[in-house]
Order: sequence, then structure tokens, then C-alpha cells
Amino acid sequence: MTKQAVAEIGLVGLGTMGAALSLNIAEKGFPIAVWNRTTSVTREFVALAGDLAGRIVPAETLEALVAAIRPPRAIILMVPAGPAVDQQIAALRPLLGKDDLIIDAGNAEFHDTERRAKDAEVQGVPFIGMGVSGGEEGARHGPAIMGGGPKVAWERVAPILTAISAKFEGTPCATWMGPGGAGHFVKMVHNGIEYADMQMIAELYGVMRDGMGLSADQIAPIFECWNAGPLKSYLIEISGAVAHAKDPETGKPMLDIILDAAGQKGTGRWTAIEAQHLATPVPVIEAAVAARNVSARLAARKAGEAAFGPAPQPLPAGALSDDDLEKALIAGKILCYAQGFEMLATASTSFGWGVPLPEVAKVWRAGCIIRSAMLNDMSQALEQDPARNLILAPVFAEHLSRCHTALRKVVATASLHGLPVPALAAGLTWFDMMRTARGTANLIQAQRDYFGAHGFDRLDGLDIHHGPWAGHQ
Repeated sequence: MTKQAVAEIGLVGLGTMGAALSLNIAEKGFPIAVWNRTTSVTREFVALAGDLAGRIVPAETLEALVAAIRPPRAIILMVPAGPAVDQQIAALRPLLGKDDLIIDAGNAEFHDTERRAKDAEVQGVPFIGMGVSGGEEGARHGPAIMGGGPKVAWERVAPILTAISAKFEGTPCATWMGPGGAGHFVKMVHNGIEYADMQMIAELYGVMRDGMGLSADQIAPIFECWNAGPLKSYLIEISGAVAHAKDPETGKPMLDIILDAAGQKGTGRWTAIEAQHLATPVPVIEAAVAARNVSARLAARKAGEAAFGPAPQPLPAGALSDDDLEKALIAGKILCYAQGFEMLATASTSFGWGVPLPEVAKVWRAGCIIRSAMLNDMSQALEQDPARNLILAPVFAEHLSRCHTALRKVVATASLHGLPVPALAAGLTWFDMMRTARGTANLIQAQRDYFGAHGFDRLDGLDIHHGPWAGHQ
């Protein structure tokens, strides 16, 4: 057992993310105590830590972990979301003092974080729910960090967390998002946007592959070209890299041998579900989640092709240009992010969090999966007017005015030739609804009043709220 408290912070759970985050903390000069349920994992981790092993204190029991950390202690949990977090908190709390802080840095469902935060408040102990984005590479060299919980608790560990975070032009991509589950909610919406961004890129890949007959080697430089313009982002960058990659076993393009069934861990689905609860539309994210679900139905899709013939049909020569595709993705990306930030604004008001929307955009500028050149403009637009939908901010309104015709052309052309583009189409439909001052919901209100006497408001302001169809229900 450790005889002297030497660590600045502790960490529980040395899986892929926990191990990477521990090395990051140690590399930034902070001694860290680590514990894993399987002792051999802890020992192996330290053995492979190289020069950083001197800043790592391995613990074989939770008691030893706690004893190794200088009070007031802070311990990061990197364990699977769900019951495992509650079990770990229950095991740790009896060993900790009232000022000792537990930080859940896993992909927790934000309602669970809200509950844990309330439990901690009742007990009079500090607790932080913290979103961490960037995958293994980000955790090791600089993730985007979204904190939630008491601000005073965040400020206590902020020097460590900002030190290990990604940096955008020297600014740490780590900040406090609000009380309770705010940090994990922001991370959830991040992941929903991630699903949508990936789906739109994949849809245009499908247009190029199945509609334009391009090979992976021909598609790769198109992605690389896009990454030099407004679409510059991590996801476009890696799309070019994977399109170039060859399978070491067969020499074929890697993309051509990967099964087209997309996995998911649920965070995108959570975003879609919570958007419905909040009555805030995120149709691009919803379409992306649905597309992943459809992708898993391989047998049904094969049966559909056998029954109706293959959907994708080659496009006529010159039907779509690379410029059309790029502009369509620029428009789709703006529409998706605008929906995500509107959802954050709605949740912030509904839950009383006070989420700093400009800071969210700043945190996402580096380290995370959706990092993008556009996010810097988004942070500035949100600073100018956080209540304004991003599509109305001058810089993005200009982009949309220039690009929405291309999005319309791509969606229409793809649909006419059986090329599925659900996320791009959802974005276009939402955009058209958002620029239609008088829509068609008046008919829905009339129908609701006819069959259920639900009433309606009138354009002329008269205090008459039912139609002349009384008695016809």
C-alpha cells in the first residue's frame, strides 16, 4: 500500500480511453494514481509507460488509490456508462472525504448524470459529469473537454483539465458548460452532430461511387480538395485517408471490402430522443441515426434489391459536378450544426443550465471528432447573438444563399436515380420549412379542431377559436 500521498489526481479504469488519458496527464507533469479492477492490467500499463512511469502511482486496491492522492482528492472514472458508474461511486465514496471529488468522464446518459449530481448534492460531496471527445488519440494528446457540475468543483481541477486538453491557437478546448448533466448533454449533442456529419459525407461518397462511377482512388483526392476549403475538418481529412488506403491482404481499396453495416454506441440515438422530448427539431441527426439502423438490416436490404431491383442508377454524364457536391455538403453541414446548437439552447433554457453556446463552439474547434474550420465562425456568430439561429448569422446566411441550390440539385438528382441521401434531404426540407413564413400547419390545426375541438388561433386576431364544423366530429 502507498505510504505517502504523492499524486495530484487519480483515475479508475485503464481501458483504451482511461490509459490514454492517464498518460496525457502524466506527460503534462501531473503525478497520477491509477487503479483497474484487473490488477494485471494496471501492472502492464505501468510497465509500458516508459519515461512517464515515474509520474504514475499504480494501486492494487481502491484504498491504496485513495491513499496515494493528495487531499482534497479528485478521481476520474473511465468505466462503461450505466450501472458500472454507480457501482464505482458506491465503492469509492466510503473511502473519501467530504471535499473529495469524483469525475465521471465516460459517455454517460445525461439523465444519469443529473441523478448522480443530485445525490452528491444531498450528500454534500462534489461530483462532475464530464464529456471527453477525440477518441483514443484525443485522450492521449489533447481531447475536447465539456464539464458539468458545481462551478467551484470544476475550477478546482481546471488547471489539470485545461493543461491536458486540445488547444486552438493556444486556447484550451476545455470549459465548464453548466451544472448537473450539462457537460454530458453537450457531449451527447456533439455525438449527434458527429453521426450526421459522417452520414452526409457517406451519402456523397455513395453519389460519387454509385452514381458517378468513381473508384475509391478517384474519390480520395476530391475529399482532399474539400479539406483545403470551407469544409476543412477532421472527418473530411480522414475520409480522404481511408479512401486512399489499401487492404494489406488483397491490395484492393480498403473501402471496397468493408461491410456496409455501421455500428453505434447509442449517443446519436439519445440526441434524437431528447430532441423529441424538448420539441426541438434535429431532422438531420434523426435521419443519420435511422440510416445507421437501416444499414444493419443486411438481409432485408438484399431482399428489397431482389424484389425491386437495385436502387442506385448511374447519373448522366455531367449531371453533378464536384463543385455541386462540395456546396451541397457545405449547406448540409451548416444546417446540421444550426439544429444542434438550437437544441443546446433549448435544453439550456429548459434545464436552467446557462450553457455558454459560444464556448461550446470554441471547445469543439480542436481535439474532438467534429472539429472543423467552420466552428471558429460559429463561435463568433454565437457571441454576437446567441439567441439567433446560426442560419441567420450573416456569414452562414451567405454560405447558404450560395450553396442551397446545389444541395437542392444533389438531393433531387440523387432521388431521381435511386441514390439514398436521407440526411442531406432532411436538411434541405428543414431549410425550406425555416424559410417559409406561412406553412401548412393551418390545415393540421383545422383537422385537430374538427375531430377533437382543440381550437386554433386566427390570423385576424378575433377571439373565435373553433371552426363552423361543430357537431360533425
